[in-house]
Amino acid sequence: MQVHTLDKAGIINELNIGSGICHAVHQGRRADFSLLVALFSNDVRDNTPVELIEQPQTTDELLRERFELAAPQSLRNDQSSYAVSARQAELFHHGGLASAKLCHYLTPEVLTYLPEDTQDLPEDVYLNLSGHERRHLAVKSPPKTLPYDLYNKLTTAYRHDQLRAQT
Repeated sequence: MQVHTLDKAGIINELNIGSGICHAVHQGRRADFSLLVALFSNDVRDNTPVELIEQPQTTDELLRERFELAAPQSLRNDQSSYAVSARQAELFHHGGLASAKLCHYLTPEVLTYLPEDTQDLPEDVYLNLSGHERRHLAVKSPPKTLPYDLYNKLTTAYRHDQLRAQT
C-alpha cells in the first residue's frame, strides 16, 4: 500500500473538487459532504500568500570556514556513513582497538542511525501525519507568492463547473 497516495491528490479547497460538494449539499448527502470537507487542508498557509523575511546568513559552515575548524562529527547517518562504519569494523578486526580509534579520530563515525525519508521524524510519528502535513514537510522552500496564473485557474475551474452543470 502506498502511504503517499493522498499527498499527491493535492486537495486544498473546493476548487480542486469541483461541483461535487455543491451537489452533496443540495441533495442532502451528509456523508459525501463531510468526506469532501475532511479532505481539505487545515493549514491557512495553503490559501494565503506568505512572504518570507530576508535575514543575513550566519551558518555553522561559514563560521568553521572563517576560523579554520575541522568538520564536526555527523549526528545522523547518510549513505557514506555505512562505508565509514564498515572500514572501522574491518580495522578493529585486523589491527585492534588502537587502529579503530585512530580511524575514528581521522574520520569520525556518525552518532546515530535513523530511518531515511521520514523528514527527521521517527517512522511511527511520520506515518501518523496527515497527507497535507507530510507534503509540507517534503517541501524544502515554501512558495513566496501566489501563482502567476491564479486568475486563469479560477476561471477554468468556474467554466468546468458550468459545463458539468449543463450536462
